[in-house]
Amino acid sequence: MNEPSLPFDLDPDLRRRLGHRLIDLIDEYFAHLPQRPVQLPASQRSFEPLHNPLPETAADPEAVLEQVTRELIEKGFHVPSANYFGLMNPTPAYIAVLAETLVAALNPQLATMARSQLASKIEQETLRWIGERIGWGGAFDGSFTSGGNEANFSALALALAARFPHATEEGVASIGAQPVFYASAESHHSLDKSAGLLGIGRRALRRIPVHARLEMDLQRLETAIAADISAGRIPFAVVATAGTTNSGAIDDLEGTAAVCRQRKLWFHVDGAYGGAATFSDQHRNLLRGIEQADSVTIDPHKWLAMPFAAGVIITSQPEMLSRAFGIATPYMPKSAASLPVDNFKISAQWSRRANAFKLWLTLRIHGRQAYEQHINRQLALAQDFGRWLENSAHFELAAPVRLPILNGRVRLPGGEEKIAAAHLAVVEEVTRDGRRWISETKVAGRSVIRIMIVSYLTGEKQIAELQAAMTAAAVKVLGAKAAHSQPVR
Repeated sequence: MNEPSLPFDLDPDLRRRLGHRLIDLIDEYFAHLPQRPVQLPASQRSFEPLHNPLPETAADPEAVLEQVTRELIEKGFHVPSANYFGLMNPTPAYIAVLAETLVAALNPQLATMARSQLASKIEQETLRWIGERIGWGGAFDGSFTSGGNEANFSALALALAARFPHATEEGVASIGAQPVFYASAESHHSLDKSAGLLGIGRRALRRIPVHARLEMDLQRLETAIAADISAGRIPFAVVATAGTTNSGAIDDLEGTAAVCRQRKLWFHVDGAYGGAATFSDQHRNLLRGIEQADSVTIDPHKWLAMPFAAGVIITSQPEMLSRAFGIATPYMPKSAASLPVDNFKISAQWSRRANAFKLWLTLRIHGRQAYEQHINRQLALAQDFGRWLENSAHFELAAPVRLPILNGRVRLPGGEEKIAAAHLAVVEEVTRDGRRWISETKVAGRSVIRIMIVSYLTGEKQIAELQAAMTAAAVKVLGAKAAHSQPVR
């Protein structure tokens, strides 16, 4: 009697055909990334929902795979394009794409050391490499996360556990007063979200104004801490940002560390983007003081060219991981005494994907020096772009260039509302044909045009073409006013 076929099983020949075809399609996609438009022209974009009925029976897998891949490529928004000058979403390293395929097939479960075997050792080794680049010589530990949001949430959980040891079990009400923490006015919204989810309330975050270099004003930080203490509140942490989303600003890490030491506060560095600069010997000085942090967030799916999702929370106070996240449960297998603590006891996640493998494999194959070249090259391109903005008849540089994020403003007399409207019009003009993507945002309350060099495929050609498109847009939007504007020398 023949056994019935399994519902998700495919015969070996079909598996190979599907796999080979997908690799061919991905290879073709990667080959066109240097010149691929980011999206369709504005007139062809559709945001209507799909209306397909739930499929009840099987379909031809080769035809479906071909169709959906083609549609994703032909109609999609292409973050990996060399013409994407958008947010912190990179072109993924191809080796990392292959690593993701292997992880998806093997499907290792990193909740426990005993069941994850080599996959957990790979994560530990990758964390060790990151901690060594941060500059920690003593003990440290951490985990890979879904991204910077989870990593910053975890850091604040660690800070609360360190300052209020009983709060994990007894709740924030046991603290007896309002716990508060501090970050720059330009810091990431994940801090607000984390404060709400941790039960201390979003108002527990004190956003400190920035000075002219868009760094957290440490004098005003100290004033805010003193005021909270006088009011009976309990400060417990300061978050310094290494690479703000809007401008790439880097807070004074050494100065923030000194404040935290004096006040006995947890010092966290949100280096989700800029923390990757630790992989560059030439530019390691941008993060001077990061080695004094109690915890650090780094997102390899930003500047380290990893596909989503790959965040990291790592701490030089590893004993706090078990205090914040440790839990016992009878249905998890018992670990041998010789094994390190199980992953589910030191992270916010339970079931955990092997998100470290793609970075580990990329480093094994390309080496750290590939990142040295990548980071140094993008910083050089950004400095050149900054000089172009300074010398432009139509734009001015609106913020210091610390990382490969540029903030430009049109040279236009008038109020902020008028300038912001011009920025939106320039962005719309540049992005209308779908070829490239830039954005408008606010930095220290002022509208700016934001350009980010994030793809390792972006070079002088793509930048020159963007500059030409921006100039043409400014002339169209500003008209005669642009012709009379003079660059600031």
